[in-house]
Amino acid sequence: MASAGLPEITSPCAEDKELKSHLLNKYSGYLSSLWRELSKKKKKGKLPRDARQKLLHWWQLHYRWPYPSELEKAALAESTGLDAKQINNWFINQRKRHWKPTPLAMEYRSLQPAGAASYGGASAGASTSGGGSAVVRGMEGQHFTGGGAYPRGGP
Repeated sequence: MASAGLPEITSPCAEDKELKSHLLNKYSGYLSSLWRELSKKKKKGKLPRDARQKLLHWWQLHYRWPYPSELEKAALAESTGLDAKQINNWFINQRKRHWKPTPLAMEYRSLQPAGAASYGGASAGASTSGGGSAVVRGMEGQHFTGGGAYPRGGP
């Protein structure tokens, strides 16, 4: 029953369905491509267990100074199947969450050549200048020291 001069009111639910249908027909191609793009950017979740175990093993061997060289990062990426960005992010997060630098670690950092210290890692084959104790890191993550300042192994 409509009063004089007022339009007949239809159900808001029916109008919403009609509008939704119209918009979906008009923009469905754009929406599906947008959905695909957003789906790619979703957080990938945890790293595979095997990869995490390999990274943790390296971490335990190098706990005093957990900054892998570029060569070590490449070797870890190859052995774990992760990409370089994932390796870098894992080490950044691990250091923030689980590493407390010791005075020895800070001394080790100060003994690094200028190029190695600039990104926080020791380059393979790096030696100290004027410190009297040469430190060389091999690809297997073992420390070879002259002078005994840094014992081998983890914490």
